[in-house]
Amino acid sequence: KDGGWEKFDKLVFVSYWQQQQYANYLGVPYEAGVVLKNAIEPFKPEEIAKTNPEEDGLRLIYHTTPHRGLELVLPIYDALYNEYGDRLHLDVYSSFSIYGWEQRDEPYKELFNQLEKHPGVTYHGAKTNEEVRDALEKAHIFLYPSIWQETSCIAAIEAMAAGCVVVCPNLAALPETCANWAFMYSFNEDKQAHANTAYGAIKNAIEDLKK
Repeated sequence: KDGGWEKFDKLVFVSYWQQQQYANYLGVPYEAGVVLKNAIEPFKPEEIAKTNPEEDGLRLIYHTTPHRGLELVLPIYDALYNEYGDRLHLDVYSSFSIYGWEQRDEPYKELFNQLEKHPGVTYHGAKTNEEVRDALEKAHIFLYPSIWQETSCIAAIEAMAAGCVVVCPNLAALPETCANWAFMYSFNEDKQAHANTAYGAIKNAIEDLKK
């Protein structure tokens, strides 16, 4: 605020959405910034090993921190599991301990426990990026009912690069990040309505992959 941006030669943003927020809410002129989008280490096509969804079932994954929507993942997936049974499996890689913030996991302990007890879920906690990337190479769908306004989403970028279908809302920079290649649905502030809409979107993704 108050011209603080003038102290810098350029402000660097990771998405055009982020730059727009600075312009709209803080009055930072567009000419004061530049957008340099996030990048990832490319996946090697020969190492991406998806199984046949119709013959071997579908693997879903959630691989980002808990506060971004993990609380919606469990009820959405549980409803899917009740319908498809062990044709589905969900791998969850999620914990603030990846950043050394173990104390921030406390509000999610019960959720972690429920995930660990679910017969169709493997809760991995925090793992290295290498291990997560290995899992993405085998996964079919990134289930991401995001409730967090992100400036860019590296988790979605890596999932798409690994050949996963991304199911997510049109929240914040996700439309820009996914470039219209996701199974995207309208975000809803009401979490129950959000979960219901996400359930429909992921069912469409599942049926599409089964074709």
